[in-house]
Amino acid sequence: MSEANETVLRRFIDEVINNGDFSVLDELVQPNYVYRSPDQELDGPEALKGLVAAYRIAFPDLNVRIDDLVNGGDKVVISITLTGTHEGDLMGISPTGKPVKLNGMILSHFQDGKIVEEWEILDMLAMFQQLGVVSLPA
Repeated sequence: MSEANETVLRRFIDEVINNGDFSVLDELVQPNYVYRSPDQELDGPEALKGLVAAYRIAFPDLNVRIDDLVNGGDKVVISITLTGTHEGDLMGISPTGKPVKLNGMILSHFQDGKIVEEWEILDMLAMFQQLGVVSLPA
């Protein structure tokens, strides 16, 4: 089953996040799906769709590349590189036209062949620095 989980996760990244194809979401995500990050928790596929859609509006060329993958049966961990060009509103930040490249990790938990829970950590500070809305002291 763990190889099947890896396939589901790769489809989720490629089809949903990179291509914005939400029609496959029900095939890949449980109805009781939970998304967690350091600053938020979302419940259900519709909330997940909203999150991904917001990022795809902000970064129409959004691309997530899987850099590494560790398969632990009902849990799969990936390290990712996210790239895109800021061409739409994001968290109240007007489009800057600037490219971003940031790293992150996602722990996905599977139940009955679908993603039921995820923990995501993205380097948001790097993104805000690249967009020019945050600067660090020299």
